[in-house]
Amino acid sequence: MTANNLMSFGKRNMAVLLIGTVLTGLSPAAALAQQPAPVAPVTPPPVSSTTGIGTIRSIEVIGSQRLEPDTVRSYTTLRPGASYSREAVDQALKDLYATELFADVQIRDNAGVLTIEVRENPVINRIILEGNKRIKEDKIRPEIRLAPRQIFTRSKARADVARIIELYRRQGRFAATVEPKMVQLDQNRVDIVFEVREGPKSKVRQINVIGNEKFSDGEVRAQMVTKQARFYRFFSSGTSYDPDRLAYDQQKLRQFYLTEGYADFRVISAVAELTPDKEDFIITYVVEEGDRYKFGDVKTESELRDFDSNTVKRLIRLKKGDWYNAKAVEDTVDGITETAGLFGYAFADVRPEFNRDKDAKEMNLTFKVGDAPRVYVERIDINGNTQTQDKVVRREFRLAEGDAFNSFQVKRSADRINSLGFFQENLEIEQKQGSTPDRIILEANVEEKATGELQLSAGFSSLERFIVNASITQRNFRGKGQTLSTSVNYSSYSKSIELGFTEPYLFDRNIALGGNIFRRDYNSFNYINNDRNTTYQQVSTGISVRVGVPITEFWQGQLRYGLTLDDVTLAEGTFYTNGVCDPLLAGRYLCDAIGERTTSSLGYTLAFDNTNNRLRPSAGNRLSLNQDFAGLGGSVKYVRTVAKASKYWSVLGNFIFSLNAEGGYIHPIGKNGSATSDAVRLTDRFFLGEPQIRGFDIRGIGPRVQRTSYIANADGTYSLSTDRSNVQDDALGGRAYYMGRAELEIPLGSGARELGLRPSIFVDAGAVFGLKDLTTANGGLNDIQTFASCTTTAGVTTNIPNAITCPTGQTLNGVTPGFKETYLGDSPKPRVSVGVGVNWNSPFGPFRIDVARALLKEPGDDTKLFTFNVGTQF
Repeated sequence: MTANNLMSFGKRNMAVLLIGTVLTGLSPAAALAQQPAPVAPVTPPPVSSTTGIGTIRSIEVIGSQRLEPDTVRSYTTLRPGASYSREAVDQALKDLYATELFADVQIRDNAGVLTIEVRENPVINRIILEGNKRIKEDKIRPEIRLAPRQIFTRSKARADVARIIELYRRQGRFAATVEPKMVQLDQNRVDIVFEVREGPKSKVRQINVIGNEKFSDGEVRAQMVTKQARFYRFFSSGTSYDPDRLAYDQQKLRQFYLTEGYADFRVISAVAELTPDKEDFIITYVVEEGDRYKFGDVKTESELRDFDSNTVKRLIRLKKGDWYNAKAVEDTVDGITETAGLFGYAFADVRPEFNRDKDAKEMNLTFKVGDAPRVYVERIDINGNTQTQDKVVRREFRLAEGDAFNSFQVKRSADRINSLGFFQENLEIEQKQGSTPDRIILEANVEEKATGELQLSAGFSSLERFIVNASITQRNFRGKGQTLSTSVNYSSYSKSIELGFTEPYLFDRNIALGGNIFRRDYNSFNYINNDRNTTYQQVSTGISVRVGVPITEFWQGQLRYGLTLDDVTLAEGTFYTNGVCDPLLAGRYLCDAIGERTTSSLGYTLAFDNTNNRLRPSAGNRLSLNQDFAGLGGSVKYVRTVAKASKYWSVLGNFIFSLNAEGGYIHPIGKNGSATSDAVRLTDRFFLGEPQIRGFDIRGIGPRVQRTSYIANADGTYSLSTDRSNVQDDALGGRAYYMGRAELEIPLGSGARELGLRPSIFVDAGAVFGLKDLTTANGGLNDIQTFASCTTTAGVTTNIPNAITCPTGQTLNGVTPGFKETYLGDSPKPRVSVGVGVNWNSPFGPFRIDVARALLKEPGDDTKLFTFNVGTQF
């Protein structure tokens, strides 16, 4: 090759995103391909078929802006004084393009002087996202590898497009497209714009099953997490296509058939096809069911010394002749393993061996328990508790370091830690091999959650109008497991404030100490001509102290003392005559309640609780007996007894069914200052209604006196008003009550669970009763049509019932319509309501809605259809 020969390899264009003519500085060139694809290898430009060999006299670099010429030359193996060939130049081109720093490279030869002409890739000025609404920028930007002040390369841009599309695919949007564009700026800078077209969410339009003969398509589809998109499944996330869910559904199908006895079942193929419009998927399963098997001979073998075959056999519930069920086999293995753990064998090797008899269609089983050492706890590790002190978690363990391993105690420890409510739900204690085969390490990896709770609740009723409650509770105060709470309630009829504190482990001993200070102001009222009129006011101020100690693992005892000062008053201008409570105006039941009384009570609680979670149980029982004795000083004397029982089951998979029942009775000791009416004070009786029994108003059930006003007619007569605002409704409570509840919590799909939705259906029932009949003479109910206001000659004014004129010698000031009192609701007949409720962990905090309808009620009961409350956690 002569010195004057021109080695021109042509102009080489590296198409990266859009590098072309940019009009007015904004017009983009062509877009990159949508789907990720491997970058094609750089192919050197065509050269002459003649292989040239020469000597390099010098190497010049032109076109570089940011890079020094020596830097460009260092990327190649070409050096002055060395010989070169067509292959050497070709390799130099490949090396320069491999740096991804250049958009175009040319190498020319002029009599041994090589000229390397480069055009550098642009520098990124900024990254812009457009069209993304379903996925916010803070979710997309961490996936983008291109960044401002970096060198732009085509391969990185393609990778970023692939990552963004993958984000949308995870949300089921397979029709999403991303078009990268480049806006040319001065100084070889560019803005990269990713234009996103999100498209609709790809649904599963149809699920086809081929090869199923024993079960219908509907029965097979019911086993899958993926569901066909239908209008009534708007809450379900299972209608969107997910390839991972497709693989999971195949396992679900296999589990279903194996539990039905089809041991040879297999999924031959599972294909998901995108519809032509790229909006939906059609999934087709091809299955082979095979024959159905029954259990054959079931045997046991054990190599453990004190856990022999006979012990293992007693744990097996599988019987020859029953249909084969793989889930039952798995549960049996778990049961044997857990029971072996009770004997201290943490790593018991339990293996079921199958012997299939295809002719008899039987599955013979042998459960083999391999030899294993008895294990002891070497160490207990607690990780993840940044705020909660280590001892708060450690004291819930039922095992200590050095104890013999016991699987029941490990499970009980996990339940107790879950019951604290400080950590993630369903925490499990991991079991790891210790330093020797007979040592085990128990590890609790906790994840702390908010333990502070700010709760607001609101309600509305025709009588009380708006009701607002607010409370702040910190259940892990200072990370010591202490509970600190305060609450404020306000409504048209009541106001209260309460402070409470509980130390669960006093001086690091298993003794709980707590106390409360409160002040409650309750007003009963009625409406007359839309004017609010207070009937009586009760102000209670008190303090209580309690001490609790465990008796056994599940039994606990508590002692408590309370001191309360009650002051009950009536509006003197409405219910007093000559400075004295007038039974004609107020009723004997209200007049008896007036005055200051002190209650000094001592009580105890005996409780049993073996639930798996005290906050949200799904299995277990609760029992409690409470008794309070008032009369250690003070002016009030009674014995109050309350018993409660609850039971929880996990049914039909993840459904949680619960039954709750309770009842109580209060027995007076003496008359407690009552002259004529019931000896149990109004303020000490039992009351029922919302929230105890949904579907009824606050104190909406039980004995009550309704006072209906008379109104004057045009002809001068008087008749009872039919206007609800002219009826005063005073709940009197009762000596005895009972109530029960059956509730089923319904699990929803993963999408609803992510929203925190937990719906339930319930039936509530109960009654409060047992007062002295206030319709008797001593009760003092009245039926008075009018009151004549008369003034004597001495200037004393009195109200004379059922009169429109005054006695001779007295002056008539006017006639006021009277009232009729009716005693209602004192019946042990059950009141029953049915309804639905939803718990929602909303962005505003925990939110609860209940809609309940009263099915059975008695005259005088106040019903209520709708209630809700909302709070937040911190």
